[in-house]
Amino acid sequence: MNGIVRIRGLQPEAVIGCYDWERTIKQRLEIDLELTADFSLAAQTDDLRHALDYAAISDHVISFVSKSQFELLEALSKAIIDEIFTCWPVSQVTVHIDKPGAVAAASGVGVSLTLTRDD
Repeated sequence: MNGIVRIRGLQPEAVIGCYDWERTIKQRLEIDLELTADFSLAAQTDDLRHALDYAAISDHVISFVSKSQFELLEALSKAIIDEIFTCWPVSQVTVHIDKPGAVAAASGVGVSLTLTRDD
């Protein structure tokens, strides 16, 4: 019984960007996650030990991103997915990252990446 856990609106600050001025500051990002996992045991037992802990995942991703220094959102997206696959029993992860201040004429720009374990 596969299901999707959604975590929306994480707002870590990170060094992100390819321009020299971006390498000297932290910028706020907005991250949404979709985590596909087997819900069978959690649904049967109603026990957090058998489920994905939203708070733990959120804290981990915020900490990971805050310590990172990538030039491209694409590279950061892949690194987040790799980190989640390392730490949690999920079969698929989708990451959406928006960089609100990247383009003055837009309210935000961003990327989305979906990977299945063992891709």
